[in-house]
Amino acid sequence: MIMRWDPFAELESLREEMNRLFEDFWWRGRREALPAPERREVAPRVWQPSVDMYETDDAVVIKANLPGIDQKDIDITVDPDSVTIKGEVQHDREVEKHNYYRRERSYGSFMRRLPLAVEVKPEESKATFKNGVLEITIPKASPGKSKSVKVKIQ
Repeated sequence: MIMRWDPFAELESLREEMNRLFEDFWWRGRREALPAPERREVAPRVWQPSVDMYETDDAVVIKANLPGIDQKDIDITVDPDSVTIKGEVQHDREVEKHNYYRRERSYGSFMRRLPLAVEVKPEESKATFKNGVLEITIPKASPGKSKSVKVKIQ
């Protein structure tokens, strides 16, 4: 097992989803009907990459789906007790046809911190990035002291 189950974290996630559900239901169509000063802007949702994390006999492996993100926009930090993946998403889509023109832009940053339940060797961590999938391999350590290390993607 890689991390300890925290029922309160799941309850917090459930609470956030229920709040979003009620906000979407309540404000859909009503926001435009209100006078301009009383319109409420609904905050955009924060995107986080989906992650698979598993343990082998000698390492912890993390796979994160990061579609459409450049390798240079990803920052990985491995601490003795956690892994932090940070990045920046930038999309610029443009469609031009004979009767219409559409341009969509989206951008933002994300951060995902993953706690580790076993001691690792941060200085020996390796990362690869291929076809939008980031794979981080962190060797396990025998109990003792470890230090935080920045990991370069190969």
